[in-house]
Amino acid sequence: MSIRHGLLALLERGQMYGYQLRAAFEESTGSTWPLNIGQVYTTLARLERDGLVRSLPESEGGQRPYEITDAGRADLALWFATPISRADRPRDELSIKLALALTTPGVDVRAVVQTQRSATMRALQELTRLKYASDKPEDLPWRLVLDAMIFQAEAEIRWLDHCETSLVRYRPAPSRPAGLPEAVDRTDEAARR
Repeated sequence: MSIRHGLLALLERGQMYGYQLRAAFEESTGSTWPLNIGQVYTTLARLERDGLVRSLPESEGGQRPYEITDAGRADLALWFATPISRADRPRDELSIKLALALTTPGVDVRAVVQTQRSATMRALQELTRLKYASDKPEDLPWRLVLDAMIFQAEAEIRWLDHCETSLVRYRPAPSRPAGLPEAVDRTDEAARR
């Protein structure tokens, strides 16, 4: 989810100033994506520049509320109507970490997998505890975020199981120092002559 579209969705509810937007964003995502206030105001400035929101006069308390524009509503509607592509998501740091661990001398890849599995299991247990801590109808948005996080943790554990199974069959190619050419088998070369 982009912060940009998150703020637009919140402004569709009504006018808000930066701190209200941050609080509403964190409440809507169950604080799973904490925002700092600088991110909020930087994003609001870009949204205003792009004509998707407009700032209103400051209140007596000095806060400047924002409201969504028609162009902002159209952009938000398009975002809701467009599926999220796997290519749109950030790179998966864990898969990159394991791929590099396989090719980095001295790294115990099985230990890396086990350490991650333990951490993911602890996270899964905490997420499950949080899910069952609240069952009020108004908590549905938060529970849906929790469900997604639970499913992702479960999928990560299954993937780690797959990695572990693959490691049992893995036989790395013999390594040679960087910069040295491959050895040529002279016996085969002589036999061909």
